[in-house]
Amino acid sequence: MRKIIPAATGLLSFVLLVCAMLTPNARMQEIVGGPQTPVSAAGVFHTTASNLIIPQSHVYALHGQAEHIQISEVAADIRIVEQVATTTLDVGLTNPSDRQQEAEMLIPVPDGAVLRGFTFAGSAKEPTAKLLPKREAQAIYRSIVSKLKDPALLEFAGYNLVRSSVFPVSARGTQRVRLVYEHILRADGNRVDYVLPRSESFEATATPWKISLQVKSKSAISAVYSPSHQVTVDRPASEQALVRVAGEKKLEPGPFRLSYLVEGNGLTASLLAYPDPRIGGGYFLLLAGVPAGARAEASAIKREVTLVIDRSGSMKGEKIKQARAAALQVVEGLDDGEAFNIIDYSDSLARFAERPVIKDKQTIVQARSYIKRLNAEGGTNIHDALVEAMNQSPTPQMLPLTLFLTDGLPTAGETRESAIRNAVVAANTHKRRIFSFGVGFDVNAPLLTSISNATRATATFVFPNEDVETKVSQVFRKLSGPVLADPQLAMLDRSGVITTRAVRDLLPAELNDVFEGDQIVLLGQYQDNDPLHFRISGNYLGVPRAFDLKFDLDKATTRNAFVPRLWASRKIARLIEVISEAGADNATISRAGNRSAAHVSPVRAGGPFGPAANTAAVDPKLKELIDEIVRLSTEYGVLTEYTAFLALDGTDFSQRDALNEQARLSLVRNAQQTRSGMGGVTQSQNMTTQRTQSSANRSNYFLTQNMDRVEVTNVQQITDRTFFRRNDRWVDSSVLDREKNSKPDQIIEFGTPEFYKLVDRLVSEGRQGILALSGEMLLSIDGRTVLIKAPPKK
Repeated sequence: MRKIIPAATGLLSFVLLVCAMLTPNARMQEIVGGPQTPVSAAGVFHTTASNLIIPQSHVYALHGQAEHIQISEVAADIRIVEQVATTTLDVGLTNPSDRQQEAEMLIPVPDGAVLRGFTFAGSAKEPTAKLLPKREAQAIYRSIVSKLKDPALLEFAGYNLVRSSVFPVSARGTQRVRLVYEHILRADGNRVDYVLPRSESFEATATPWKISLQVKSKSAISAVYSPSHQVTVDRPASEQALVRVAGEKKLEPGPFRLSYLVEGNGLTASLLAYPDPRIGGGYFLLLAGVPAGARAEASAIKREVTLVIDRSGSMKGEKIKQARAAALQVVEGLDDGEAFNIIDYSDSLARFAERPVIKDKQTIVQARSYIKRLNAEGGTNIHDALVEAMNQSPTPQMLPLTLFLTDGLPTAGETRESAIRNAVVAANTHKRRIFSFGVGFDVNAPLLTSISNATRATATFVFPNEDVETKVSQVFRKLSGPVLADPQLAMLDRSGVITTRAVRDLLPAELNDVFEGDQIVLLGQYQDNDPLHFRISGNYLGVPRAFDLKFDLDKATTRNAFVPRLWASRKIARLIEVISEAGADNATISRAGNRSAAHVSPVRAGGPFGPAANTAAVDPKLKELIDEIVRLSTEYGVLTEYTAFLALDGTDFSQRDALNEQARLSLVRNAQQTRSGMGGVTQSQNMTTQRTQSSANRSNYFLTQNMDRVEVTNVQQITDRTFFRRNDRWVDSSVLDREKNSKPDQIIEFGTPEFYKLVDRLVSEGRQGILALSGEMLLSIDGRTVLIKAPPKK
């Protein structure tokens, strides 16, 4: 195993100070070092600049000019070779004024960073840049903050600083500035971490960002993971990874974080922990990956795939054509020696073979002919089709997968949602994974989702303007190369004996199969500070194998604030799922998927509790779930379509019963009573996204029942704190319930010694990011309520 060198983590963001002009027809120049704009011995910042620009949105006109320099875009290109990261920032600037202006750049960088280049386009004086020590950088930060009367820049306090010379930007012109620096990345065991700091404020999302990253390692890379942003990862080779961040036009705020695991022996894993004495221990995130290219080994696990295809009358036309093409693509895509079967259904059933057959030249010819003859007619008997698929005799030593496709509600045979779900689960004695595909909006979305979730699979929805073949093939490609099948998790104590007391509230509660390119992201709570010993066992490339993963908790830190928040997000999704499943059979589903109070049945047959919107009494089990949803949503700032009302200014958090009742009504009317149509499908999509969430959703975005994307930006998740915007004041979620009726225990004025003492404390705790919030802040510090007064407006 290759040794990884521990080192300080990198943190990068930047501040641009802009002021004068650039001539056209520029050339590129580069130099590091040289004279700088003077800084006094006391650390007072002097500049001739007329503009101060904080990356993405913070622009200050220092001389009061109406038109100041703007940042048009930022591109970050990161190259990591054997744990050494080279970060290149390309910054686009525009000058909308008729005057020539100049710019100066300040870039916070990590300890140990080495400046490699600073360039801009122009024929003026040679550009220079100098690395300032942390103490001098802090003095400059404070000097600028005092001058601007805005504490936002202090979110970057605590880091070293690169300061450039002044460079020009021409009138009505543009400028490109490039800065390059290197640093050694922090490592923890087989995990290497990279951080690119960006502003925590939502105001920072106005500037387009492009972030790309390339990793090259001598050893194979088993997992690449970002807890902060959604990323796409390409693997041109086992020792390389190409990463791009999604959402370039409007990137989520906050630092970009990325970790990768260098391959060990089989399953490689790492642990990120957050201590929380309130629960007796804390929260953990277990990241694990399998060897890249493991499927190429001779003992790779073979698959048995059963296609269950809806051929009811509603599938006529283009849908049945696409379903045929999808079925053929799946069968053709199987390796020789793997097994398949086809079950097609309407109000009656038919099947290609009595049991799955081995793919060879003869069976593939027969399958093509069978698929070609599929025609759409009749009703939809989902119950019998799935039970028939589950009752097939299994193919020994193969992973049993079922691809189930439907475009309608059950209309023939057993039509009750709970009865279908329970029958399928009971019949699934061979542990088949059911990957459901709902075509169009006229499907029972919670039924498809719950069946897939219960069988270690996923549900996918094909919108009316989407292609069935494309969606099915996308899922099937991800099911190539099973590496670890039927994984089981156990916890061991110090003596190596299985224990049930080390961890709890694991999400997911059961691990899914791991295919080539997959990784495990397991979240949960640990009970004390004893080392954690995980044992993950299963069918590894056709051979039973167990992996023992041991981790000390001495590196648990509040800087891993994303861990409890991701756990809370998944937990809320799971609680909503329970409530949704309990609403089965309590109302009649219209063909349009709309449900009203008139449709609600008085019989609660769908679960332990059901809709109570028209009754005075609320089932205590339902109440308990909703109370927990509201509590977690408030504490962690994780809002859904059912709890978005909490973000409304004027919400009285001291009236918790009223808030819980409002959430209950929303959950009953939507999660329980809307099961098909656009509303049913979008809710299931939102729930699936949240229950498998591995990266932050800082903007709390979700799809409405009209397919509109909604974001909630007056609730901000920063480090391990949550803030609600309340009457031009940001309020810590932990004091919301008493904010209205109590006075703060302490008031701290901006710029006072007490203020900077608080800043120093926040820096030491890694929580200075909260200073990115503009306006007053009401914080909870050591159990006391502290009001941070905003600086006077100019």
